[in-house]
Amino acid sequence: MKIAAAQLTCTPADVRANVAQAVDLAARARAQGAGLVVFPELALTGYELDALAADPGLWTAADDPRLDPLRSAGIATAVNVALPTGGPRPALATLVHDADGAHVTTYAKQHLYENEREVFERGEGDGRFELGGIRFSLGICFDNHFPELPGRGAADGCRVHLASSLYGTGDGIHERATVYPGIAEEHGLYVVLANHVGPAGRWTGCGRSAVWAPGGALLAEADDRTSSVVTASVATAAV
Repeated sequence: MKIAAAQLTCTPADVRANVAQAVDLAARARAQGAGLVVFPELALTGYELDALAADPGLWTAADDPRLDPLRSAGIATAVNVALPTGGPRPALATLVHDADGAHVTTYAKQHLYENEREVFERGEGDGRFELGGIRFSLGICFDNHFPELPGRGAADGCRVHLASSLYGTGDGIHERATVYPGIAEEHGLYVVLANHVGPAGRWTGCGRSAVWAPGGALLAEADDRTSSVVTASVATAAV
């Protein structure tokens, strides 16, 4: 099975425009033979915390009709959104849909970073799903700095860890290049990182979306400048 990591420069606080970008990237991933594409943190709005706190119209549920074009892209997707919770704050969550557009699972970020704690409700419980005979775990950016989270996934039979993230230029370059191959090495997982590239709220995404093999070898990596997808093959079991 091939998996794609996507990166993009989001249009601030414009769900429809970012869905259109995501659809284009999903089509590129599908053309490269991928069965699943993973998008960065808050890919449908950009990392626009003030806007998300002020406007619930930017929050996106799994059945939101604005997602219809992406659900119809003919490829499984893991897209990160501000998710309505029924309360005054959204969750920062990854929605997984299969290639037929059916909702598979939702995972809400457990380890909120800095100002995120003022905007989002913290998630409880880990994210798991199975696709094409492969078991996946989910983490969102700062989650992945807590090794016990992907460790629980590995212990639960997961083969691939998906990370929707935002790493900026500066310290983010080093963090991106150490945290994720470290997870692959420590836990024997494939690790798929989808990152922002270009302006992202108060950050500038450093790109370099990538896939690492169990053990930490780099399988595929995007550049630090362009909206793009990279793909890599994932084995269903250790060889």
